[in-house]
Amino acid sequence: MPYPKPDLTLAIVVRSLREQRGVSREALAAEAGITTGSLARTELGYAAPSWDTMQRIAGALGLPVSGLMAAVEARRRVAA
Repeated sequence: MPYPKPDLTLAIVVRSLREQRGVSREALAAEAGITTGSLARTELGYAAPSWDTMQRIAGALGLPVSGLMAAVEARRRVAA
């Protein structure tokens, strides 16, 4: 089965939310229980995170996954 295509809007939103909170990539990764490399690949749009990783990132940002996805959809509407 092929890997899912990375979502660049998700990448932009995750990085933006992290930066708005004034948290380093290392600190957010530690809070989420994932590697810094995994978070970096997500933020740079190099890889699509698994569902588990999405839940962990959203939780570390203080959001439910639905809140993170709402932010992604809002960003898409603005960019369109």
